[in-house]
Amino acid sequence: MNIDFAKLQYQYQLYKIEIDEAIHAVLDKSNYIMGEETTQLESSLQEFTGAKHAITCSSGTDALLLAMMALDIQPGDEIITTPFTFIATAETIAFLKAKPVFVDIDVRTYNIDPSKIEEKITDKTKAIIPVSLYGQPADMDTIQAIADRHNLKVIIDGAQSFGSTYKGKTDSNLGDVSTTSFFPAKPLGCFGDGGAVFTNDDALAAKMKSLRVHGQSKRYHHQYIGMGGRMDTIQAAVLNVKLKHYEKDLALRQEVAEKYSKALEGKGIVLPFIEKDVTSAWAQYSVRVQNRDAVQSKLKGEGIPTAVHYPMPLHLQECFKYLGYQKEDFPVAEQVSNEIMSLPMNPYLTDEEIGYISSSL
Repeated sequence: MNIDFAKLQYQYQLYKIEIDEAIHAVLDKSNYIMGEETTQLESSLQEFTGAKHAITCSSGTDALLLAMMALDIQPGDEIITTPFTFIATAETIAFLKAKPVFVDIDVRTYNIDPSKIEEKITDKTKAIIPVSLYGQPADMDTIQAIADRHNLKVIIDGAQSFGSTYKGKTDSNLGDVSTTSFFPAKPLGCFGDGGAVFTNDDALAAKMKSLRVHGQSKRYHHQYIGMGGRMDTIQAAVLNVKLKHYEKDLALRQEVAEKYSKALEGKGIVLPFIEKDVTSAWAQYSVRVQNRDAVQSKLKGEGIPTAVHYPMPLHLQECFKYLGYQKEDFPVAEQVSNEIMSLPMNPYLTDEEIGYISSSL
């Protein structure tokens, strides 16, 4: 058997007629930037998430930048986040000349450990960025309470978790600003780069809308130093189609995860742990094994692709050497990074494929 990790082509064929029509409608109108499809998508995203404002942008990375720029993060400011995430989480902090301050992760959820946050707060701390890793929101009640006590902002990096819920609310409707990515391999992906920011704050929304078009207040009048951060209309058109089917796809992802867990339970493999009152978007189904390289090699020989998200925590990356962290500073993140392995995850895995992957593992 030859397994497709994400089945992106399969999904395209599933919705091909609708997607092709939507793309050609943009081509016929030639409204390639900020066309009506973008406005339609933002309205649909607001309805889906419950957030008052959904603002599309050029990528999940730019979504983080827009959030921090809108919150006026300055050089020398400190932002507390996790070292076990994609580099964009901390890279964007450093890009603005602020300082990423890392906190170790929870050994079960792999999200930031809230019990370790307060000891890292200083008079320079301005915000906390929890990451909804692999699709599961962090412990937002505890994190928000800490932020409220210390007058800090909360920016959620929900690049992997669009459609997940925390106590009945989507993680796009939590914190001061929540961000997401529509990179093609994400649970809701477009056909290129794309992202969005969400907020219930009118002033922040207005500022982020301005920042994504070079800080304009009106054409050629610039209130802020901004960026070119708009989403292409074609990407919005693709997402308008896929969002209509997304509730169904989320339910199928949940079924795939449950089937994996049932097949792999009791086999000496550390399975994903989902907190109560939380649902995951299942961007990944990640397990931990002791002899990862050997396991990956054997699975590859069986036609089963795997991936490692992420093999090196951020505090050990060369680009963050200047922060002065050492090996063993965040032992849980380091242990997990040596053991974690993602199995094929998409809504369209068949029972036969899940069985084959599970038995091979």
